[in-house]
Amino acid sequence: MSIASLADAPLAWIALGLALLVAVLLLRRPAVPPELISGLAQLSGRLDQLTRTAQAQGMALASQETALADRLAAQQLAIAEGLARMGERLSVLDSAQANLSALTAQVTDLSAVLSNRQARGALGEAQMEALLRDALPAAALSFQHTLSTGARADALIRLPMPPGPIAVDSKFPLEAFRRLRAAESDAARIAAGRDFAADVLAHVKAVAAKYVVPGETADGAILFVPSEAVYAALHADFPQVVEDAIRRRVWITSPTTLMAVLTTLAAVLRDARLRDEARAIQAGVARLAEDAGRLGERVTALRRHLDQARADIQGIEVSAEAIRRRAGHVAAIETDKE
Repeated sequence: MSIASLADAPLAWIALGLALLVAVLLLRRPAVPPELISGLAQLSGRLDQLTRTAQAQGMALASQETALADRLAAQQLAIAEGLARMGERLSVLDSAQANLSALTAQVTDLSAVLSNRQARGALGEAQMEALLRDALPAAALSFQHTLSTGARADALIRLPMPPGPIAVDSKFPLEAFRRLRAAESDAARIAAGRDFAADVLAHVKAVAAKYVVPGETADGAILFVPSEAVYAALHADFPQVVEDAIRRRVWITSPTTLMAVLTTLAAVLRDARLRDEARAIQAGVARLAEDAGRLGERVTALRRHLDQARADIQGIEVSAEAIRRRAGHVAAIETDKE
């Protein structure tokens, strides 16, 4: 039963009872005082008004109940949708957690690789090789190239003379740099920086001595640093090392700067190829001109032969005409004898 029906029932029964009481009193009017009958009539009217008011309030309460039920249903639907979205987000979080765990394992493996000098060198060499293969044609590259001096370069970029082939070395001393980053005191930081600068200079000297061969390579070589952080620290904190490397014609590059250098070298290779093709076209045109000259000579000789043949034909025609006339004379002589 609704709230409106519960509110309407008692008042309706009370109003009905009062109406019956007034009717009975009216039937027994001589024995009932008029004031009582009037009061009961007023009370019945008040109860009737209260009944109508209660009915109106009941209808309003019923409307409120309907709205409340609709709101509750909407809230239940929203809660269900929120729980569904929460479940989806939890599944996404589970997937992200799994990916994070896998990434953590990969970072741990990478840290183990970087802590090993040989593995770190192989990683830098693979990175350098990938950059070279992406930027330059395969015909211009030679990996693990052995020079005439017996030194083996990690890569050789075959450029035309000048400047000539350029050797690329991908090995770089990082132990001192790791100590520099891990230093906790100024003294340890200064000592590690001094060791780092000495290691880099020693490696620069070795690259300049092994990979710059007069008449065989260019007058400089490329030293590839497989870390942007090391490259930035080297130029920011050790400019004297970079200047010394430049004086020794050793160009220190990072993955980003090496790609810029390779882009320039690719343009040089394109220009050299265009020059070779232009020379080939010029040689072809020169041969074509020679062929045209020989053709002209042959045409001239043929014209001479044709002129000689024409003269010979005219001579033959003259001889034939002379023979014809002489034959005519012989025929005329024989006719006179007859």
